[in-house]
Amino acid sequence: MALGDFLVAYLERAGVTHLFGLPGDLVLGLFHRFGADRGLEIVTLSHEPGVGFAADGYARSTRKLGVVCVTYGAGGFNCMNPIAGAYAEQVPLLVISGGPGEVERKLSGIHHQAKDIAGQCRAFEEVTCAARILHHPETAAAEIHEIVSTIMRELRPGYLEIHRDLVGVEIPVPAEIVEWDGSFARPRSDPRKLAEAIADTAARIRAAKRPVLMGGLELYRERAESDFRRLAEKLRAAVVTTIDAKGVFPMDHPLHMGIYQGPFSPPAIGRRVREADLVLALGTALTDMNLGAAKPEVRRERSIWALADRVNVSFHQYTEVTLQDFMAGVVEAKLPCFREQVTYHDNLERRTRRRTRKGSETPLCVNDLLLEVNEFLWTHPRYDVFAESGDMLFGGLELRLREGGLYFSQGYYASMGFGVPAALGAQIGTGVRPLVLCGDGAFQMTGPEIAQAAVRGLSPIVVLVNNAGWGIFRPVSPREDLLRIPPWPYAELAQAWGGVGFQARTREALREALRAAHEISGFVLIESFVPPGDLSPISQRYIRASARKAKTSARRG
Repeated sequence: MALGDFLVAYLERAGVTHLFGLPGDLVLGLFHRFGADRGLEIVTLSHEPGVGFAADGYARSTRKLGVVCVTYGAGGFNCMNPIAGAYAEQVPLLVISGGPGEVERKLSGIHHQAKDIAGQCRAFEEVTCAARILHHPETAAAEIHEIVSTIMRELRPGYLEIHRDLVGVEIPVPAEIVEWDGSFARPRSDPRKLAEAIADTAARIRAAKRPVLMGGLELYRERAESDFRRLAEKLRAAVVTTIDAKGVFPMDHPLHMGIYQGPFSPPAIGRRVREADLVLALGTALTDMNLGAAKPEVRRERSIWALADRVNVSFHQYTEVTLQDFMAGVVEAKLPCFREQVTYHDNLERRTRRRTRKGSETPLCVNDLLLEVNEFLWTHPRYDVFAESGDMLFGGLELRLREGGLYFSQGYYASMGFGVPAALGAQIGTGVRPLVLCGDGAFQMTGPEIAQAAVRGLSPIVVLVNNAGWGIFRPVSPREDLLRIPPWPYAELAQAWGGVGFQARTREALREALRAAHEISGFVLIESFVPPGDLSPISQRYIRASARKAKTSARRG
């Protein structure tokens, strides 16, 4: 069959339902194949960064393969930042790029070319787990299968470049691919190492008096979050999650204590982790974000640390043990029940609501904004939340969703521009209405993609925090002029783009806007005004600590 037709059939068998892309001259042939009367739906946005973030949101929320299709050069290089973010955060994306045909490759140069013909592929090698240009029709089917299998095994993006004169070329399809059922093999554990790791872990738990469970993002990636919950309920011990894993354990669960943020944790959570005689850090990555830009507070001799492919029990290391197999085994082991009583904690200040005279205004602040969004989510549980990078990456940590709602952010790579397009991609994939927390600076990057919502029947609610600039840098930058951004009429723009716009300057106005937004079937943008110097509690502490660390490093250098 033709290479382009094979690629469409292959992706459909792999369970892909949507493809995110932008057409261009060197990829039009592929777009025509994808756009034929088949099961794949093409989603086009306004700009390649939005396309990449939307595919990321689709893949995170559905846990399927996300697919991005862009043209060569101007499209591919434009899409690299979202792909780098997906690589850093282990999101499975396939990037498909067009390219110049054989005759064009013999010229001294072709439009969209930056350095040499293979330069784009080499660049993508830095942000993917596999990158390849298809040169040989006789091996094309096997190469496509190999790249996608690698993507799904490593849960990272891969890159495939198909030059436009190969799209219609007939290729042979090996029998094993013809008979393939669309599933991808996952790594297997060494049974001897797995059994010993489980036995060692169970012995440590039985010897503990006051253990705590710390859930990480890899539990979600490896589909082990249900066994993590079973383990927590079997032990009846306190559960915290890391910054990037918010939502991996139900936030309304009676054993959930809150989010661990190293030295920036709510005091009760910090004490509980430091005083634990055993910390089960399951699926947790030791990044600067998760550790609060500090050294680990947990001593290795009283910790169990499990990642996707290995387990450390104190100073014992077990390689070739997958997190999924490990969690399934530990939860079936003979374990004690600790019967701990747990209280949920966050960093918000709960002030008594001030009554105002009719017509008067009490200015909204970030703390009160988060309290109101929390109250809304608690009474309307069927929302997924997307927190944009910037102040809302940290502010969103204070939200507490009811079971059934999922929480997404780029908690490690932290690229601004993720929130709105990722929420669109997620709603396309799952049908669940998203709520987006977004600053005005990040919105000016990719926020206008919200105009696509009206066209596609999507209904996100965007709570836009307008603090008149790059607010997260104000605690550390003496140059206010560098942090200002143009004052956009955000609520009016929402109306012009086919949605509904509200403005909220008080807590009461925000509460009413959220109530009204829930009743509106289309997309809604709530422009929420806060003072320029106001930030979420963690943002202020985190940014200042990072600045102190940078100054110390500079002096030592």
